[in-house]
Order: sequence, then C-alpha cells, then structure tokens
Amino acid sequence: MTTADPAHARALRLPRDFALIAVGLDAVLLAGNMAMLLLPGTDDAAQIRRAYAQAGVWILLAASTAMSWALIGGLAWSHGRQALERLGVPRVALSGGARLRFGGAWLLVLVLNHLALTPLFYELQLMFMPGGRYAEALGGAMPRLSLGLAALLQSLVQLAVLVLGLWLAARFALRRSRSAAAEALDARAPDEVSTVPAGASPRAAVALLVGALFASLQVWSALAAARWAGASQDGGPWALLLTWALPPVVACALAVWGGWLGTRPGLWPVRPFRAVSAALLSFVLVQLGCIAFAFLWFALAVGAVQALQGIGAMAGFMVVLIALYAALTVLLARAMTRRLYRRYL
Repeated sequence: MTTADPAHARALRLPRDFALIAVGLDAVLLAGNMAMLLLPGTDDAAQIRRAYAQAGVWILLAASTAMSWALIGGLAWSHGRQALERLGVPRVALSGGARLRFGGAWLLVLVLNHLALTPLFYELQLMFMPGGRYAEALGGAMPRLSLGLAALLQSLVQLAVLVLGLWLAARFALRRSRSAAAEALDARAPDEVSTVPAGASPRAAVALLVGALFASLQVWSALAAARWAGASQDGGPWALLLTWALPPVVACALAVWGGWLGTRPGLWPVRPFRAVSAALLSFVLVQLGCIAFAFLWFALAVGAVQALQGIGAMAGFMVVLIALYAALTVLLARAMTRRLYRRYL
C-alpha cells in the first residue's frame, strides 16, 4: 500500500481530525453558551459573573471541561484509528465527506447535551432546592438526598450521551467505508489493514490513551461524588487547583506508565478500544481496591485497635491510601493492558 495518494494521506489523518473536530465543536459551543450567560445585558448576568468569579466555581468548571475534552478527544481519535485498522486505508479514503458528516452529527449531540439536557437537569435540581416545588413536601434530609441523586443522574446521562453520540457520529461518518469493506473480496485486504502507518509508536499511542482516559474517568467520578455530596469548595484558589489539577496529572502519568509496561516494542496495531477497555477496567478495579482497604482500616479502628485511631492514624491512613492508589494504578493498568493486547505482543 502506498501513502503517496492524496486521498490515502488524507485518510491517515482521520483520527487526528476526528479528535480536533470533536473537541473544537465542544469548545465553540461552550464559549458561545458562556458568552450568552456572562455578557452584559443578559438576565442575571452580573449575578452569574460574580458566581463564576469564585475560585470554587471556575476551577471546577475548568476541571470538568478538561475531563470532557480528554474523554471525547480520546474516543474520537479511537473511532478514527479503529476504522483505519479494521477497514483499511483505501476503504476509508472512499468515504468522502466523512469529516463533515462526523461534525454535523456530533454538533447535534452537543446541542442536545448543552441546550436541552443541561437546562432540563438544572430545572430538576431547582425543584429540590430550598423554596422549590418538592423541598417542603419531602422535608428533612430528603431534599438534599434527592438533589444529590439528580446531580448523579445528570453526570451519568451526560457521560452516556457523549460516549454514544461519538459512536453514532463515527458510524454515520464512515458508512461509505463500511459498505465498501462489506463488498470488497480482494486478497489484499489483510495486508492493507496490517500495514496502516502508525504515525507515533503504537506502544506510545496505547499508553497515552490508557492514561488520558483513566485520568478523565477519575475526574468524572470525583466531580460526580462532589455533586452528590454537595461538597463545599470554599478553599483558597491554590488549594483548589492542587486538589483538582495535581491528582489527575499524577493519575494520568501512573496509568501511562502501567500501559507502557503492559505493551512491548513489537506491538504493531493500536486497536484503540482495547486501550479504552484497559483504562476502564483498571479504573474500576483501582477504586474497588481502595474502597476495600478503607473499609478494612475503619473496621479495625472500630474494633478499638489504638494504633489505628487518632489524628496521627488518619494521616498514616492517607499516606498508605495514596501509596496503594499509585501502586494499584500502575499494576492494574499494566495487567489489563497486557491481558487485552496479549495476542498482539
């Protein structure tokens, strides 16, 4: 297979272009939405600007945006790369207008998410806030619990919309390539698929994908937990930046290391959705391991083990938990990547 053909060269850029389109459209829509809320002359603009000027608000917004862009960029790149490896470059090159179709379908998903689902969930949460329609009827702690449930449901639904929306947009964009692949019977197909140029090292691509998605899932779960618990964000800006910026960077680096150790230099395909599965499985197992350790520690503390009680014991608990998290992230990312890529190593 030659890459001198301009159509083939353009097809090889498809993963990068899908990622740029997905993130770029989300950024444009987010900027437009923020401008509508914050520009002078709009309803409650001054009050909204004061709210967004608070460190606890804009830092969480930045963390949520970075998480969303890492997730949709990684998944969009994965759909493009999967098409190249499964269908072959010549067949992907036949799909003229793939980027335009992908962008159009993805824009519809974003409009649904930003302009329909987000206001809908906001109105739902208002009903359970003090003075809302259901706040007095429920009484006691029920409004707070219902508010947490609504926030958690919003996080889950919007995550599902992003993931499924990218899948549908990619399917729509590449439908001509899939039709060509279904009709092709020539013997060159396996060679065309296996010799897709990688650009960057396939091993590095797998490790980076595992790390980016692991970190984005970690931020998503932290944001969902904060919304569920109604956690206060009253700390200083530097403390909040360290809380929301440093852990995801460290988690990404640890997962990249684990993904790198789980592969070998001889790896030839990226098979991106195996990397996505490795990130998801290792993330879930890390959380379960840390939760099990926390339950064991506090069960021993309740059992009046003096060494596990007091302020010093809590500091020790945090140190051990952080060390355990780091070790589990590397080891489980390595194990899941090695298991899922075993046939290619």
